[in-house]
Amino acid sequence: MNSAWKRLTKKQKKSKKEAPYYEETEVASNEEALKSSLEENLKKIKEALGNSEDVVVRNFTMGKPFVRKVASIYINGLTDKEILGRGIIKQLMSNANLAEEEDFSSPNQVGAYIKEHMLTITNVKDVVDWNKLFFSLLSGETIVLIDGWNQGFTCAAQGGDLRAISEPVAESSVRGPRDSFTESLISNTAMVRRRIKSPNLWLETMELGEITQTTIGIMYVKGIVNDKLLTEVKERLHKIKVDEVQSSNTIEEWISDETWTPWPTIFVTERPDVVAGNLLEGRIVIFVNETPIPLIVPATWNQFFQTAEDYYLRWTMASFLRLLRITSFLITLLGPSLFVAFLSFHPELIPTPLLVNLAAQRQNIPFPIIIEALLMEFTFEVLREAGIRMPRPVGQAVSIVGALVLGEAAVSAGIVSSAMVIVVAATAIASFTIPHYGMTDATRMLRFGMMIMASFFGLYGIGLGVIVLVAHTCSLRSFGIPYLTPFAPIVLADQKDSIIRWPLPFLSKRPRLISQVKTKRVDHNQDRGPSKREGNMKNQESKRDSNET
Repeated sequence: MNSAWKRLTKKQKKSKKEAPYYEETEVASNEEALKSSLEENLKKIKEALGNSEDVVVRNFTMGKPFVRKVASIYINGLTDKEILGRGIIKQLMSNANLAEEEDFSSPNQVGAYIKEHMLTITNVKDVVDWNKLFFSLLSGETIVLIDGWNQGFTCAAQGGDLRAISEPVAESSVRGPRDSFTESLISNTAMVRRRIKSPNLWLETMELGEITQTTIGIMYVKGIVNDKLLTEVKERLHKIKVDEVQSSNTIEEWISDETWTPWPTIFVTERPDVVAGNLLEGRIVIFVNETPIPLIVPATWNQFFQTAEDYYLRWTMASFLRLLRITSFLITLLGPSLFVAFLSFHPELIPTPLLVNLAAQRQNIPFPIIIEALLMEFTFEVLREAGIRMPRPVGQAVSIVGALVLGEAAVSAGIVSSAMVIVVAATAIASFTIPHYGMTDATRMLRFGMMIMASFFGLYGIGLGVIVLVAHTCSLRSFGIPYLTPFAPIVLADQKDSIIRWPLPFLSKRPRLISQVKTKRVDHNQDRGPSKREGNMKNQESKRDSNET
């Protein structure tokens, strides 16, 4: 055995009670503990990973006086090789500058010296069992094992190819920031912390998926979030027992309050500013590693018609745009069904000149109007899906040219009427104004049901369908919060930021049913600008000066 392992100084002999804390490191059971032999540890790692080609083992010898065999193990593509070479291998191969009073009576004390004086990696942790070793290795960290020591180190040297931060694709903005989330959990949480520089912004992590071991991050603002809501979120996440968690949609379907509903009951976004705004309202954000779309709970129906742009524009324009989105939602949901109901059951409600034109267009149409409407809507949905799935340059051309060519050819062939083409096109354009994709998908599906109800009972069928839909929506909850808040139940204080957005100085309180701890966010005693009296005095002084001049 090398003399460095035996070297003791007369001045620094320590009792067992004064031994470094590395002696007290929790040791795993014999079945899971690492071996003292480096060769046996490397053999088990290779066998457990099936001798995979991307598992790289770098064997080398430590510098003096610790002339020992060392191995660094990492996954090719998940580790930054420059950090590995400069911060780990180079430091361990260099000779150590030891003071005379250093004590190396055991391998644990040598490990303590290496961790505290040699490794320059920012995050170094001890590893004593195989479960932690494999989890750290497959997470992109580098494992350092020393011959003769039944422990090791995990070094944070993650790297590899990652997607750069880009502009949002589905939630674009004119005046707002242009960054969006990526597949890296660390990058996503960092973008939120740049906006909320508060020590009360807490992040808790956990692993879900028996096989995938996907890292989940729970972020909230302590002091604003409702503790009962936080406890409920954690309990639902801990109840998820699956083999794989590939995306945030897996988490969404497992923790949703209601499964059999077309409405999305959990809010999703790709914008860090939207996440920051929801956190400051008392909501909880769930990040999923390798997924650029986090989940925000609880969610309300009104929330899906609000955008980040509403808070970057003046309140008048923001309120107008919200009214426009609600109107477009009603057109998307009820437009084709109203057309079918009027022509089939209530032609007396249509002005006579328009009714004559519509009857003339339908004179040579061989199908009933409901078949015509369903055929056109189905064709448009096929074109929409084809445009999304095909390569982007080709997909846009196919969707635009296909709609024009098919619509014109169908009218010329006498399959559909021109009025039906106009109604379907107007409905499709209106659906694009709904800002969130989940609400758009739900509305598209419900539109077919409304058309069928209109074909059987006319306006009475549409009314019955709306009543059933509203009743179902009123029964929904999102983590205990009524889905139609603040409309049902009516919360007058929250009406200021619902369909109409009031000026920001008047939005003094957070949503009442969501944040029940610290509800106020605006100090009413602060000065918002010059008072009316001061303004009148300044006007009088300016008039007096002009008269004297």
